[in-house]
Amino acid sequence: METTHHAEISPKLRLAAALFCGFFGWLGIHRFYVGKIGTGILMIITAGGLGIWVVIDFIFIVLGQFRDKEGRFLRRWMD
Repeated sequence: METTHHAEISPKLRLAAALFCGFFGWLGIHRFYVGKIGTGILMIITAGGLGIWVVIDFIFIVLGQFRDKEGRFLRRWMD
């Protein structure tokens, strides 16, 4: 079965994820936002992987390569 490109796009906004990551990345808020509860908790415990994990996630979000819980890319900046 062939999937459409639209089905691969997350309903979550990239701008919101980028802001959450930029301001509260060490708390993993951006991961909770996209439904990744387990890794969000790990980010709290490790302070965002001592900041490294936060930087990597921020780069992925800005480049449109960050995925939500369902594996869909966050590509939409705003509604």
